[in-house]
Amino acid sequence: MVLTQAVLGGVTLLPLQFGGGLLGLAVLFLVLAIIAAIAGASGVAGMSMDIAKWLVIIFLVLAVVTFLF
Repeated sequence: MVLTQAVLGGVTLLPLQFGGGLLGLAVLFLVLAIIAAIAGASGVAGMSMDIAKWLVIIFLVLAVVTFLF
């Protein structure tokens, strides 16, 4: 990923939107949930799956709102 930069009066300006943090975090929590389920920690696995689910839902809502407006 390449960030575009602009220099204005010696100040470097970066765009506000530069990554897919929500999806990356969702995948991280999904992997954590799978590892915890294999290890037998059902509480951690369930909580991690809930967090991953909500991150994906938030991502989808924001994506739809972004495409509509």
